[in-house]
Amino acid sequence: MATRGYVSMATVVCSARASYKKSAGVLELTDSALQWTAHGKTVPAVRVAHAEAASLFCSKEGAAQVRLKLGLVRDDAGHNFTFTAPPPAAYSERERFKKELTAIISRNRAHEPPTPRPVAPLPPSRRTTPASGPASDFRLRKIVLVANPDLAQLHRDLVIAGQITEEEFWDGREHLLLAQAAADAQKKGKSGQLVDPRPEAVDGGEIKIRITPQLVHDIFDEYPVVAKAYSDNVPSNLTEESFWKRYFQSKLFNAHRASIRSTAAQHVVKDDPIFDTYLEKEDDGLEPRRQRNQSVDIFVDLAATSEDHEPTGNEKDITMQPGRQRGALPLIRKFNEHSERLLNSALGAMPASKRQRLEIELEDLQDPKEDAGIALEMQDSQRYFEGRTATLDGDDATKVLDMPAVFRETRANVQGWEQNLLQLKQERKAGDAALFSMTQNVSARLAVQTRKNDIPDGLFRQMTTCQTAANEFLRQFWSAMYPPPMDVQSVNTATPAQRATKAAKMIGYVAKTREKVAALVNVARMHGVDPTRVESALKPVLTAVDQAIAFHQRKMAAGRP
Repeated sequence: MATRGYVSMATVVCSARASYKKSAGVLELTDSALQWTAHGKTVPAVRVAHAEAASLFCSKEGAAQVRLKLGLVRDDAGHNFTFTAPPPAAYSERERFKKELTAIISRNRAHEPPTPRPVAPLPPSRRTTPASGPASDFRLRKIVLVANPDLAQLHRDLVIAGQITEEEFWDGREHLLLAQAAADAQKKGKSGQLVDPRPEAVDGGEIKIRITPQLVHDIFDEYPVVAKAYSDNVPSNLTEESFWKRYFQSKLFNAHRASIRSTAAQHVVKDDPIFDTYLEKEDDGLEPRRQRNQSVDIFVDLAATSEDHEPTGNEKDITMQPGRQRGALPLIRKFNEHSERLLNSALGAMPASKRQRLEIELEDLQDPKEDAGIALEMQDSQRYFEGRTATLDGDDATKVLDMPAVFRETRANVQGWEQNLLQLKQERKAGDAALFSMTQNVSARLAVQTRKNDIPDGLFRQMTTCQTAANEFLRQFWSAMYPPPMDVQSVNTATPAQRATKAAKMIGYVAKTREKVAALVNVARMHGVDPTRVESALKPVLTAVDQAIAFHQRKMAAGRP
């Protein structure tokens, strides 16, 4: 972001010669922002406040160019800087910037607000797009078009060509803009994965672990003892490279592994005089080392069932006590502490007294709700009830059945059923016809799959464009004839006169579809393609076009658009 009239009044933490977009300049980190100024200029061309820093990436050690990339809060692309000093000095300068920026990013993430909830839709009386202005509305539409190439092609064919307006194109597609606006409003939370760096095998049988600024931040956040060891020993006793190399070979790292597979590696780790001083005793006692100070809700308190296990006999009841498998206790408590950190980060700085009380709703304890169902719409419901009334009228409605006579008649009908069953013969015509129909269906599908598509690409694109354009004109026409209900968001609310004008305009475009199909049939003949294939492919569109034209003609003849 460029600035004008900027006067440097901040304290410079570190500075170095660096290029930005192939232009030489000076990169400075002050107590309030990161800024880059081109040679011969006094005003910074790039200035990023500390609060805008979101992520940090660096080039590999030993690379030809020493680079640093800073990602912003709302711009993952960020800014790329290349340090132009000789290699040893450039690397040390980059490491100084990386250390300071990593601390800034860690502070930013520690003070991140909780994830905002999706904004509820506006009431029907204020139907509008989710954009807050023309610029934001244009940005949303651009993102949706870039993510949907087919929709972008349709936009070019219809809007850019001037056949319909921009507002007409997006009318009825507000759900795409709403979904994109909701996606932009969501803030990515902290990953739920436990920090567990996985080693990679490289050439020569060596094991390698990729260390990124994000991984360093996650390790410091998950294991504060590592952050304390880093602060105590780097750079006074160890360099950053040697610190991480020794950490990943120490007992401290294996104690932090996220699975019990670390027990197999305890026989190959090395004793380290520095990291061994930070080792803690295994938390495998019956009571956890880190006790909770807050009272636990009875609905989620596992210890609340202790009253259900009264002592019986001479042996103590231990069915509800942890520690039967002592080696799993440290891992279980590690997962519990990690889950608690995730919940606390989601709740933010909200005090415990204001946190919402956990409520559990049991479906079995709720009153059953009757479903109103779907109303059945009948064109002539009176005839239905009259028919049922007619069947109930007469002697049959009041006739009393003679049950002994009914039993005698039933017994007479079932006599000799074995002989009748032996004489039963099924005609083969119906079965043969069904089998022949299924065989033809399978053969037709195989023929379609194995047949080579000999339609030229240019003709096929024209057919696709004709179909998508006709479908869009039909959508516009029917949306004008039958507007959406009031509870559905729309870009604008058209008057009846405006809808009639739009319907007449769209039916004019729809009426030209047959001419376009006829032109495609002629092009197919010129290329030696069977015209019936083009006609068959576009027949559903022509059927929909004929129905729309007939419907519009009936409406116009009735005198109401």
